[in-house]
Amino acid sequence: MHKNGYFRTIFTVPGLLLAMMHVASAEEKDSIVTDRPDFVESSDVVGNGRFQAEMGLAIERTRRDANRTRTMSTPVLLRIGTGDAWELRVETDGRMVQHNDDVVQGTRQTERGWADVSIGTKWHVMDERDGSPSIGMLAHIDIDSGSSTLRGNGWRPSLRLVAEWDMPAGMSLGVMPGLALDKNPEGKRNWNGIFAAVLGKSLTEQTRAFVEIALPQIARARHGGTVATFDIGMAHLLSPRWQVDIAFYKGLNRNTADLTGTIGLSSKF
Repeated sequence: MHKNGYFRTIFTVPGLLLAMMHVASAEEKDSIVTDRPDFVESSDVVGNGRFQAEMGLAIERTRRDANRTRTMSTPVLLRIGTGDAWELRVETDGRMVQHNDDVVQGTRQTERGWADVSIGTKWHVMDERDGSPSIGMLAHIDIDSGSSTLRGNGWRPSLRLVAEWDMPAGMSLGVMPGLALDKNPEGKRNWNGIFAAVLGKSLTEQTRAFVEIALPQIARARHGGTVATFDIGMAHLLSPRWQVDIAFYKGLNRNTADLTGTIGLSSKF
């Protein structure tokens, strides 16, 4: 259609409504969708040629008998769209400061350093349709690149699948099973499971809340044991491309930090 013909079309009431719907659809598609602050990732990617930064501050506290541990970290996730269904990802817990207190002896040990970096990719496999969920796949490799006292053992690959459903009344459900290949200090490899389920609720067009059960590590005791949390949180859109969030994670066993709190700021470019 020629430009003049196009403008004649949209300057009718039906044409104007159709144009507005196209603009609204494009803005909605281009709005920020983050992978934080819940543990379950989004099945969506950021879009071809787009860049998204998700940053936060996290503080966790643990008490075991006479020992108290407090750890501060600065998690960062960088996402780069390489196609309509693919993105590259770089993730780290950033700068870390850990205080270990012995309340009986009255002593404190402090460790400072940088966390390992993880690189990976996400593939948006399919949109939600006809009762089938929106599905994404994530493949990552954690690299032993951090400070000597904070780094893991070697390269540790992981694979996760995400399935998301929209439900009535502004509700949503997401589940994320996965596997991770870990390595102990002696160099032996072992497979650990990953699983999480999140229930979300849209409170307004800009604000959503969630509750979640997350098991970032499902392992036997000799491999570090299972890590499990109960999580609650909220995210708020300041604009279509800026989001703030807050969340709290309650540890469900002795392998897990007692309580973690996080606040975050994310932006899409």
